[in-house]
Amino acid sequence: MSTPGSLGTVVIVGRPNVGKSTLFNRVVGGQVAIVEDRPGITRDRKEHEAEWLGNHFTVIDTGGWMPGGSELDAKVSKQVESAVSAADVVLFVVDAATGVLDEDEAIANWLRRGRHSTVLVANKADNDRREDERWQFLSLGLGDPVPVSALHGRRAGDLLDIVIEHLGQRVLDGADEESADDPDGAVIDDDGVLDGASEVIDAPRVAIVGRPNVGKSTLFNRLVGSERSVVHDLAGTTRDSVDTVVETDDGPLVFVDTAGMRRKARIDDSAEYYSLVRALRSIDDADIALLVIDAVEGVTGQDQRLAERVDAAGCPIVVLLNKWETIDDVERREAVVAETRRKLGFLGDPPVLRISALTGKGVHRLRPILAEAIGQYHRRVPTRSVNEVLAAAQQRQPAPDGARVLYAVQGAAEPPTFTLFVNRELRRDYLRYLERSLREAFEFGSTPLKLRVRRRGG
Repeated sequence: MSTPGSLGTVVIVGRPNVGKSTLFNRVVGGQVAIVEDRPGITRDRKEHEAEWLGNHFTVIDTGGWMPGGSELDAKVSKQVESAVSAADVVLFVVDAATGVLDEDEAIANWLRRGRHSTVLVANKADNDRREDERWQFLSLGLGDPVPVSALHGRRAGDLLDIVIEHLGQRVLDGADEESADDPDGAVIDDDGVLDGASEVIDAPRVAIVGRPNVGKSTLFNRLVGSERSVVHDLAGTTRDSVDTVVETDDGPLVFVDTAGMRRKARIDDSAEYYSLVRALRSIDDADIALLVIDAVEGVTGQDQRLAERVDAAGCPIVVLLNKWETIDDVERREAVVAETRRKLGFLGDPPVLRISALTGKGVHRLRPILAEAIGQYHRRVPTRSVNEVLAAAQQRQPAPDGARVLYAVQGAAEPPTFTLFVNRELRRDYLRYLERSLREAFEFGSTPLKLRVRRRGG
């Protein structure tokens, strides 16, 4: 599953709490994955582009491989196995401080049965003594262990040199096999950089947000067409934001599964707090948000606060009433829709879809709505048309106290932002009137609009 323009894919595996996410952050060069000194923090696959000495590749962080554990452990292990099956290089991380454990031997036996290019990484080798202890891992039968301290960066460069060597050899081997059939294919140049590959597509980002346990990950898996996020009847299963590019008839889309968001006052776990931070960051980076609501429970106060947060980020919203198949009564269904529109009325008139992420019913109606909303979010209006609409609106209903818009221009998109040059301050209710006029004239739908007011000469 090599990313276009990269040497390939590197997957980090190991038992829980050996420092996989710390190594992932070290390789990608930032705090991308949540890290805490206790097992079970990472559950979903987390992938990110990395670069070393001009060579680009994709690195994937995985949860701890524990197929013999609980039902949730088994699902996490299935995610690990899926990632490894498509990997070009596997970094098998062990803990130099604790030595060889039974779980390490089980993973080693599993990796040896496959045809993976595996690098054994002895993490937490923070000093010379710890480095010397790496030789005990020779018993795993996966070659010489590479000592690393992911936390402090000790010998991280040496490890990356080995990774690039393995990736480069893989591409060269593939080029030898395919050159006769594909003379124009990508090859490695003299600097070890992949040549002739296409650039990564910059696709619109769709964030799936909502309270814990409303079915976000189930919907995410339905949309991307594979069981990419761990789904379990336990609130808070998703820790990190997970994103996947999906090709659609309207072009590629990046779907982002986020952690369930609760009130900060109820967050007493540091990992959950950082999950909230990452989810909020995903909203800020998104082109559109899918607000998933449990149709059985209806719109709660937390749903309203979350909708306000998304709206404040300037992100258009599509409301999804999930678990719709569990409501049989017709009157109850009508009441849920009416209550949703009333409680989320501050959003304007967002699309409201009734779906079942579990069965897939109604999900097919989401794609054309997404295409329309994304188009509205990126829409630009000619300056002349903007001023014509505002002039007509002011003629129909002049502003109080002789205030007037002299000139206006759309200064930005994503979201559409208009700058109004005025002779004096405009009242807030009149600004809402002008915003509604622009929205109706140019069919912005429920996309948030920003109006910036500047007084002439000041």
